[in-house]
Amino acid sequence: MGSETELFDLIILGAGPGGYVAAIRAAQLGLKVACVEKDPTLGGTCLNVGCIPSKALLDSSEHFHYAKTKLSKHGILVGEVSLDLGLMMRRKDAVVRQLTTGIAGLFKKNKITTLTGFGSFTGNRKNGIEIQVSSAQGKTLAYAKKVIIATGSIPAPLKGVEFDGKDIVSSTEALTFSEVPKHLVVIGGGVIGLELGSVWQRLGSKVTVVEYLDKLCPTIDNALSAELLKSLTKQGLEFRLKTQCMSATKKGTQVLLKVKHRDSGEEMELAADKVLVSTGRIPYTENLGLEKIGVKLNERKRVTVDEHYHTNVDVVFAIGDVIEGPMLAHKAEEEGIACVERIAGTAGHVNYAAIPWVIYTHPEVAGVGMTEEEAKQKGIDIRVGQFPMAANGRAKAIDEVEGFVKMIADAKTDRLLGVHIISAHAGDLVQEAVTVMEFGGSSEDLARTCHSHPTLSEAVKEAALAVEKRTIHY
Repeated sequence: MGSETELFDLIILGAGPGGYVAAIRAAQLGLKVACVEKDPTLGGTCLNVGCIPSKALLDSSEHFHYAKTKLSKHGILVGEVSLDLGLMMRRKDAVVRQLTTGIAGLFKKNKITTLTGFGSFTGNRKNGIEIQVSSAQGKTLAYAKKVIIATGSIPAPLKGVEFDGKDIVSSTEALTFSEVPKHLVVIGGGVIGLELGSVWQRLGSKVTVVEYLDKLCPTIDNALSAELLKSLTKQGLEFRLKTQCMSATKKGTQVLLKVKHRDSGEEMELAADKVLVSTGRIPYTENLGLEKIGVKLNERKRVTVDEHYHTNVDVVFAIGDVIEGPMLAHKAEEEGIACVERIAGTAGHVNYAAIPWVIYTHPEVAGVGMTEEEAKQKGIDIRVGQFPMAANGRAKAIDEVEGFVKMIADAKTDRLLGVHIISAHAGDLVQEAVTVMEFGGSSEDLARTCHSHPTLSEAVKEAALAVEKRTIHY
């Protein structure tokens, strides 16, 4: 830890994607930086118990499923395929360890001070804004000219189905099961539930997803949501849409869930070995001492900031999941960079109309910008182009023909407003659309850009051509 009398230019609360990236950029700009992290390793939820371990398991489980179901199509006969879950988990842990250790190395390289413990405001501003860092070793004080709150988010609890960390779990515990559950019930048909549901279904679980709304992932384009439901149902996941989970009761080794259909009112009981509650996340703003310094929260307990991430307190800023907007690691990273660039006196900006998102199921689902429904709600006259992956040569060659690319452009200016993809590698395919939109480009710009053949990205070009009804291969 730093000296109790040491004054930093900037202290960042939280070493997740927003916090650690902000710390590195601030150090590059010449600021004396400290980052406070309550966990023993850097990287926050994303690297330790979120994005990275879940993607490691998604990849491993997909290999397992592929070996069982598809290798023989390619003339590759491997005999009986078996699962070593312990080895799979150790690989996942190794990936996490490599990346978190890498961030520690970056902190050392950039001369960033790590303060390990739980950071909170004391309210004292006599020697700069005072932060108390509490750990098992005791309490120490650190001082800064400015502070960024980057404490992220935690899984949202569900009344009547309280977490017990063993049988009724959050995403954190669902990444560490020692056995494949016979029946996993997932409450919530959003990104986390579908990704982890996919992992365990591939590894042998019966997976039932209970979703209160009438569609999966309610913020995505309706066409993609419907296609994703069709694809995951075909894979073997079971869905109970328009269904509310009322309560959970432990009975022996099982959890009995009482659920009710939203429209008919019909009640039924589901028996599960494990229950994953994935009904969203809430900002981590508790016990930070925000009230001691007067930082305002909105009605959703998110920190209120202006367009430059400034709170109502002159030297305190906030980024990432604790402020409004989608809870995405890359959104937090961009905000962290923009925030410290403003603090250092240079220009910093985030284009919220060009922030992509990805759901790492198979097929993947990705998008950027407006959905067709959003554009129509705003009264924008649009043209829509769509191209099926089944008409793409590379997709045929690699046996990944599910899905499509959908493109939305302004009917008057042809400016690209949104691109939505469901396909293998959709998360990579969407990025060229993000770049075009960042520069204010049109569907014509994308359509006239030469794409390598044969590639999946040609489907993006063809969707751009489809905006003007001039696809070549469909």
